[in-house]
Amino acid sequence: MFQQMQNKRQPTRSSFAKQKLSGHVQNRSIAIDPGYDRMGAAVFEGSTLIHSECFEPPKGGFAERLRAIHERVAALITEYSPSSLALETLFFSKNQTTAIKVAEARGVIELAAAEASIPVVEYSPQAVKTAVTGSGNADKEGVKKMAMLLLKLPEKKRLDDEYDAIALGVAHTASYKSTPL
Repeated sequence: MFQQMQNKRQPTRSSFAKQKLSGHVQNRSIAIDPGYDRMGAAVFEGSTLIHSECFEPPKGGFAERLRAIHERVAALITEYSPSSLALETLFFSKNQTTAIKVAEARGVIELAAAEASIPVVEYSPQAVKTAVTGSGNADKEGVKKMAMLLLKLPEKKRLDDEYDAIALGVAHTASYKSTPL
């Protein structure tokens, strides 16, 4: 019996594409490019982009911006019922104040995912670039063009934050399909 179990192919997450488990659509994910001024978001059903946006929280106090980001992520989770949420790992720039504010925005995004019992999967910028272009040293424009080509999306005016979320979603989808349960 044990020998038979060893010979069975390990199921992958993509083999459960249309199942609903715990109220989440198993093959649906949200990718978020976090920021405190603008937040890119992309929703994927399998490898198909079904929604993308660039959310700009209202100008005002920083706490109000964080609240608005949390509410928008919670609304996306409620509307699309994803089974996972992808985030890019924090990039430490020379500007520590910016890095801290982005980290705080990531915190409220992760909180919204935790409240909905959705796992958060993180990807480094190099992993996203490699997944989308084949090179971890690709520039932003190259990543953007390749993501649009891979998804066969029509030209549309989008801000970089939205393109970054789309590229992150492409990387997450590729990883998600090949990861055993």
